[in-house]
Amino acid sequence: MPPALRTVLDVLPRTADAETLGDDHSVELVVAGQRLRIGWAGDGNLRDVRELLAKHDAGLDVVAARRMSPAARELLADAGIGWADQSGAAEIAVDGIVVFREGRPPDPAQPRNWTPAVMAVAEALLCGTDATVAATEEATGLSTGSCTNALRFLTDRGLLAADAKRGRGSARRVDDPNRLLDAYAAAAEAAKPTPELQVGLQGRDLLEALGEVGEAWDSRGVAWAATGVAAAAVLAPLLTSVSSIEVFIDANSPAGLEARATEAGLRPIEGGRLTLRPFPSASVARLAERHDRVRLAPWPRVYADLRQSGVRGEEAAEHLRDVIHG
Repeated sequence: MPPALRTVLDVLPRTADAETLGDDHSVELVVAGQRLRIGWAGDGNLRDVRELLAKHDAGLDVVAARRMSPAARELLADAGIGWADQSGAAEIAVDGIVVFREGRPPDPAQPRNWTPAVMAVAEALLCGTDATVAATEEATGLSTGSCTNALRFLTDRGLLAADAKRGRGSARRVDDPNRLLDAYAAAAEAAKPTPELQVGLQGRDLLEALGEVGEAWDSRGVAWAATGVAAAAVLAPLLTSVSSIEVFIDANSPAGLEARATEAGLRPIEGGRLTLRPFPSASVARLAERHDRVRLAPWPRVYADLRQSGVRGEEAAEHLRDVIHG
């Protein structure tokens, strides 16, 4: 049975009178005499749903997905279209058919074998590094063995295409950057949470204020990089203002975060507008780039962090993807 039909059937009451139309590949259901046109949106991200709706000029009644994102849910609600996902969550209200369910929370486990080395190599590839052992080794600072294994993993998962050559210079290529980006972002989202510290940041222009704070870290040789909404405001402006900033910094513990804050004259404060977090990997620090006075995390990491920051964040993430990919 197609996943779209299975997903919708699974959220309907067991007493519902439902039947599929046509063969097993039908994308229509009849529920209590009402015909429902159903579409499948894959992972359920905002981009997935937008593309699905663009392909169905005749309209859909329900969109199904593996897990519908908050921004995708809002888009469907605004369009008057119901939805269901494989967590068991659903919001369907079509001509007397009403289903509202909360789903199971997502599994926090890291996608299997998405090691820090694989994450680093994926980041480098998405930033334009050639898919060779030599190029990824130079970009990430990882060992030859780590880069070889990471490229093999991505190839085995169908995220890279390989030629017949072997060795450090053997060529692979990213056939579908969007698919690699989605897989990378999903792995970043599933990673274990890290400690964080909220501190006060003075000034009406937070990016300007961050530049001043960053100079203190630079003078001490402390690596740092903005991510999330603040970084997107520089790379691909969309949101009208930046009300808070997330920064990765060279620290690996709560005590380390407090030390970095003190070095820049910052004080911990609940609800502070600047949040400090350890770098998720050494490669994020290595791939960070300076834009004027502000250092920014590599754009794939910014994209992944935006997707976890609510509806507006996901919209900014898709805008960033569009700007980078042209």
